[in-house]
Amino acid sequence: MEICRVARDKLGREGSGQLRLVALAVGQAAPVETDNLTFCLDALLTQPPFGQARVAVRCCPGADLRIDYLEIDDGDSDD
Repeated sequence: MEICRVARDKLGREGSGQLRLVALAVGQAAPVETDNLTFCLDALLTQPPFGQARVAVRCCPGADLRIDYLEIDDGDSDD
């Protein structure tokens, strides 16, 4: 839920836009099941205001669980 809150806050600050991707870094020693996390986020990200955002998980050393970046389509063709 916290990942969705961060994404929703970012969408609110940026104005209009469509969330396309949530990229996460998950440490190999993080206390989370990557498949379960992806499954839950896939379900949550189909709800408004997210539309059909995807989740990308990158495994890394350590115990971190963090958002690497959010990809937001703001409709600007210069991106």
